[in-house]
Amino acid sequence: MLKDEKILITGVAGMVGLPIAQFLARNNEVWGVSRFTDPQKRARVEALGVITRSIDFAAGDLSGLPDDFTCVIHLAWMRGGAGQFDEAIRANAEGAGFVLRHCRKARAALVVSSAAVYSAHPDPLHRYIESDPLGYACTPWALTSPVSKVTQEAVARFCARSFNLPVTVVRLNTIYGASVGLPGIHVDAVLTGREISLLSDPYSNSPIHSDDMNDQLEPLLAAASVPATIVNWAGDEVVSAQQWCAQAAEMSGRPARIVVTPVAGAPPGCAADVTKRKSITGPCRVGFKDGFKRLFEARRAVQPGN
Repeated sequence: MLKDEKILITGVAGMVGLPIAQFLARNNEVWGVSRFTDPQKRARVEALGVITRSIDFAAGDLSGLPDDFTCVIHLAWMRGGAGQFDEAIRANAEGAGFVLRHCRKARAALVVSSAAVYSAHPDPLHRYIESDPLGYACTPWALTSPVSKVTQEAVARFCARSFNLPVTVVRLNTIYGASVGLPGIHVDAVLTGREISLLSDPYSNSPIHSDDMNDQLEPLLAAASVPATIVNWAGDEVVSAQQWCAQAAEMSGRPARIVVTPVAGAPPGCAADVTKRKSITGPCRVGFKDGFKRLFEARRAVQPGN
């Protein structure tokens, strides 16, 4: 467990950053950075004991931050649509460069990329490995992600070598648990009778529980290196969205209204090969069936009328 560190978390108010900040703030001095356009989100972060600063990384002005952090967890990113590619590269790629340059005295940095960087493989059950081709994919839910995340990785790799800063770049897969993630969104859809649109049948994922993400922070930071370490950040099990929707339907007694709509260029699945990650972190401790049950009960509890 990380202890007595001075840690910077960017994108701290997001669904990935907030649970990580809550976990780390128990035993460390944690600073959380975001644009904080919503004052309530900032108050929620500060209630965890996190020191906050409002910064727009695309602008590149980090003068309000100290530069003596021992660890950096860079989560901040911009999700853009058509016509926002230049803006997304400025925020996600150049922004990462500004952060890593400012914090170049840190002992390690964890830069969170995405499984969206992988070029689409026609097999929905293909497990993407770190050496697979990059950059040729369409993610309809965030059109700028593949390009801006590949450029972010390139900048992070440059910073590792240029500043002699140990870096781990993780390609994050589907999340769930304290973070609702895609499984939680689908649980809400089942509970409220809304339609669920999927790209393929099956639509495979390698979901990782937030508890496992917290457990793996320390070894992933310990694996930081020059040149940068590149590794998939995903769970040990391959589970299709159809499977977890069926589980939600069984638990709720309500049907899962799934519609499969392929999109040209979009990956028909995003399962990951986690051989390298397991060599760094060991196996995950939360099985998907049990973790999903906990998520389901938490989502059901917040539905109107429950």
